[in-house]
This record gives sequence, C-alpha cells and structure tokens, in this order.
Amino acid sequence: MLQDLDDIDDLIGTFGLLYEGLRRLALVFAALVISLICVASGAVLAIAHPPIALATCILLFVTLLYRSITSPPREHLRSI
Repeated sequence: MLQDLDDIDDLIGTFGLLYEGLRRLALVFAALVISLICVASGAVLAIAHPPIALATCILLFVTLLYRSITSPPREHLRSI
C-alpha cells in the first residue's frame, strides 16, 4: 500500500512539473506579447502625435537617469 501511495505521489509530482513548464511558457509568451504591444503603441503614438511621443520619451529618459543616480552602487562598481 505504501508503494502505491508513493507511485501516486510521483504521478502528481510529474503533473506538477509539466504544469510548471507550461506556466513558464505562458508567462514568457505573455511578456513577449505585452512588449510587442508597447512597442507598437509607441510607434503609433510617434506617427500620430510626435510632440506627445517626444515628451513621453523625455520623461522616461529623465526618470531612468534619476533612478540611476539615486540608486545605491552595485557590488562590481564598489570593487573598482
């Protein structure tokens, strides 16, 4: 009986591993689709309203610069 329970447990674990692979594949696919939608919407915005697209780009760039300046240094930079 213990052997049967162990086999059932192994079967459930196998389904769990299969589910995990499918879940990761779905997450990668969703991230790819969202990235493509963002790129496409940025291109459409740049064609339809160039000043708004430029302003958005500048705001994102300034935000990234601010974040890079105010964030703590990384380990490999401390060793230099």
